[in-house]
Amino acid sequence: MNSSAADIAHLIQLAVAPVFLLAGIGSILNVLAQRLARVVDRARTLERDFERLEGIARQRATGELRVLDLRMRTVNAAITFCTASALFVCLVVAVLFVADLTDFAFARPIAWLFIVAMLLLIVGLFFFLREIRIATRSVRVRSELLPPE
Repeated sequence: MNSSAADIAHLIQLAVAPVFLLAGIGSILNVLAQRLARVVDRARTLERDFERLEGIARQRATGELRVLDLRMRTVNAAITFCTASALFVCLVVAVLFVADLTDFAFARPIAWLFIVAMLLLIVGLFFFLREIRIATRSVRVRSELLPPE
């Protein structure tokens, strides 16, 4: 427990990069939460009006509700993996400090925690990309609404 101020300053420098990573993950989570909110709002609107729809309008609403449900599940998965990644980054920072305070060599656990954090972030970003692709495919202007060229 006799760490000098220079040692603590160096440790804080080591922790700065993961903290910036946390800020980036936080921004991604904010975007994902906004996307989820928009999908949920649209689904609630369709569900509210569903009983009044008939024929082709009801079929279109059913199809859109299926796509919205898939998008909700996909965004939820992205949020789950990105949040887990952020938690592992927090563990990296915490273990850095514990390792210094206890004079124990935690190099491998820190490396593994960081690798797991990156893998979780990669999977979360994959689900984010998947949700964007689902949304892009589902939002098409119907050909009968477009004027002939």
